[in-house]
Amino acid sequence: MKIRTSENLSETLVNDLRWRRKELSALKSLIYKSISTEQQKVLLRSAIVILYAHWEGFVKLAANSYLEFVALQKLPYNQLSNNFIALAMKDKLDQAKESNKATIYNDVAVFFITQLGERSNIKYENRIFTSNLSSSVLKEIMSMLGLDYSFYESKENFLDEKLLARRNQIAHGNHIPLDRQDYDELHEQAIAMMENFRTEVENSAILQKYCRENAITSAPFLSD
Repeated sequence: MKIRTSENLSETLVNDLRWRRKELSALKSLIYKSISTEQQKVLLRSAIVILYAHWEGFVKLAANSYLEFVALQKLPYNQLSNNFIALAMKDKLDQAKESNKATIYNDVAVFFITQLGERSNIKYENRIFTSNLSSSVLKEIMSMLGLDYSFYESKENFLDEKLLARRNQIAHGNHIPLDRQDYDELHEQAIAMMENFRTEVENSAILQKYCRENAITSAPFLSD
């Protein structure tokens, strides 16, 4: 399903987050039901890796889905917010850099001067990567999409040191001390961060924050 409407976008995010929350709840229940201390230690180590995987996976899905939604609006470049114009321009500049031909750079200059009123063509398929999703990577992704990062400012240490660093240590075979209280905090905070990311994306679509202020925000959809 192409994500052409805010309803399509919301349905995609809700469905994706639902199965993630269900799996994490089942895993948390297993931790609480574990019989021995050794069983609990194994489950806690596994749970942190899976918890981080869901956090990274949801951000990747939600970010790429929002980019697809904006791209499929096919608004003129001059009606897009600055961050999406920058994203579209990066494609053209990268193409010019790869060829390193003066004629291509001239075409880019002409585009900047005369063609900003044309319908946008933003590449969106699997464009946003989230490997090792630190706070700095998350901030760049949200800036690229024009999303509000302020919720995560107070959670940077949690994201970098408590979630990502622990996941990396476990994934690399290192032993780290963990208890159920540690995991409870990780679980609750990670769910809250995913929920906030979903809310940011949905609100940005519904409120048309991808549009330049005072721009005409309705453009007919194009069929493939």
